Amino acid sequence: MDTFWDVFWWTLWIFVWITAVVIWFRCVWDLFSDRSLSGWGKAGWVIFLIFIPWLAAIVYIIARGQGMAERTSVRSAAVPEEDIHAQYMAGLQASALPDPVGQVAKAKELLDAGAITQAEFEVLKSKALA
Repeated sequence: MDTFWDVFWWTLWIFVWITAVVIWFRCVWDLFSDRSLSGWGKAGWVIFLIFIPWLAAIVYIIARGQGMAERTSVRSAAVPEEDIHAQYMAGLQASALPDPVGQVAKAKELLDAGAITQAEFEVLKSKALA
C-alpha cells in the first residue's frame, strides 16, 4: 500500500466483494421466502449458489428478478402504513417514559431548590418507585 492507486484498487475490490456478498444473501433470503418454489428447486438453487456464487447470483437475478420484486412488494403491502406508524409511536412513547431513578433525581433537585416540601418529595418518590 505504497501509492494512492494501491489504496484505490483495494477499496474498489472490497466494495465489489461486499456488494457481491449482499446480493448473494439477498438471493438466498428471497429463495427461502418464496412459497411457490418446491423443496427440490430450493435445494438446486442453494447448491448452485454455494458452488458458483457469482454466476449463480447473476443467473438468479435474471431468472427470478421479477418475482423477487413482486414478493418484496407483497411483503411490504402486507403491513399497512397505519400499523407501521402505530408501532413507531408506541416505541417512541415507551422510550419517552422517564425511569424511576430519573424521576426521583428530579424530585430531589426540586426539593434542594426549595420548589417542593419534604412531604411532596416523599409523595413523588413513592409514585416513581411504585
